[in-house]
Amino acid sequence: MTKHEISGTGRQAIESGMSLEEWKLRVELAGLFRIGAHLGWEDSFNTHYTARIPGSDERFLMNPYGVRFDEMKASDLVTVDIEGNVLEPTEHPVNEAGFIIHSAIHRNRHDAQCIIHTHTLAGMAVAAMEHGLLPIGIFALGFHEQLSYHEFEGGSGKHNLSERDRLAQSLGATNPAMIMRNHGLLTVGSTVSEAFVWMFRLNRACEVQAMTYGASGAYAAPTESAAEHTAIATRDFLTAYGSGAPGEVEFRGFLRAVEREDRSFRD
Repeated sequence: MTKHEISGTGRQAIESGMSLEEWKLRVELAGLFRIGAHLGWEDSFNTHYTARIPGSDERFLMNPYGVRFDEMKASDLVTVDIEGNVLEPTEHPVNEAGFIIHSAIHRNRHDAQCIIHTHTLAGMAVAAMEHGLLPIGIFALGFHEQLSYHEFEGGSGKHNLSERDRLAQSLGATNPAMIMRNHGLLTVGSTVSEAFVWMFRLNRACEVQAMTYGASGAYAAPTESAAEHTAIATRDFLTAYGSGAPGEVEFRGFLRAVEREDRSFRD
């Protein structure tokens, strides 16, 4: 991002002491919300995307409760610490359930710079299935041996703070994705782009399964070798075969699509 790409709001924020790196992250995360709206991932105000502020393990950016994904701007995002304190003025509350889920991961997975949590219909459908995600298609096989599950404990909130420990344990130390049973989907990434591309593929896997479940008949079960090869090929695809960071090519492509419609997320 050059200085010519920084909006007037961004220049004011930087002049007031915000780092350029934080403003760039705000713009990218706001762009992610617009992409989420574009893809139909939003659930009114009830899901959340967060990103750790550069140089800090204790603070992350989060969407305020009450701002739709399709109207999110960089300046709307609020800074929250690991204990749930909102660190800057905002006219909107912060979703308590979102804080519980995201702080659980941010404080335990330092590689998780960005976390995406969704309530898509396909994701919730698979989260409600006893067997979870079935290895019946190329998108699902991309998560071979790197998909976690978290048992449902009811709606998250400060009434159940101890769930944070179990959420982190469920995700584990390396997996990029988790199905929260009876709830929805969650992905993490070292960048916004990486978290996005994992969610795109996990949600697509759930869509395929939900559509397949609507038809009669048995499933073709891929071999273990096919699953292993698909997981490797998925990793290669995410980096555009070594030409970029994970998810960068796809994220930038969708960002161009929403930017053509409305550039206000940069404000």
